[in-house]
Amino acid sequence: MTRRELLQGLLAAGVWTAFKNLGFAAQAASMKYIQDMQKNWKALLAEGVKVPLPSEPLKLSKDEWRKRLDAAQFDVLREEGTEHPGTSPLNNEKRPGVFVCAGCNLPLFTSAMKYESGTGWPSFVTTIPGAFGTTTDYKLILPRTEYHCIRCGGHHGHLFDDGPPPTGQRWCNNGVALKFIPKTTKS
Repeated sequence: MTRRELLQGLLAAGVWTAFKNLGFAAQAASMKYIQDMQKNWKALLAEGVKVPLPSEPLKLSKDEWRKRLDAAQFDVLREEGTEHPGTSPLNNEKRPGVFVCAGCNLPLFTSAMKYESGTGWPSFVTTIPGAFGTTTDYKLILPRTEYHCIRCGGHHGHLFDDGPPPTGQRWCNNGVALKFIPKTTKS
């Protein structure tokens, strides 16, 4: 090996290490952003809006749920159905605000957590902490992670590992299972 080849190799290794360290720093900064979103979600809640706590369970009979929800909401939230892709107006919702459970108004996601996945369902990179419980679903033979509102038990969707960095998560939610509360409300 010549002196020139040695110097080129050392330079290349130094440049590679610098790029690699930049990548780790960017990923750490991205995770900090996710943690900040989860911690500061109330900043996107409209002034004066009162929302329930996850620790306030809501248990209703099937008949009470039927009275409270429309047919599509009942099918998804109480019968674990799935709405047709591309049918929810929430797919195009871009305003700042908070997405809550259509069954019990528990805050689940913020607009900052939402992204366009191209699937036809509202998708999120993370959740408001403590909003969901998960189970394993075998309805399509292969196991999937299904998630339910921690307060009312309503089915919302499935969690996949094909989302964007830094979480790599796609919380794929049925739009009819959500209500959107914009940050600013018209008087």
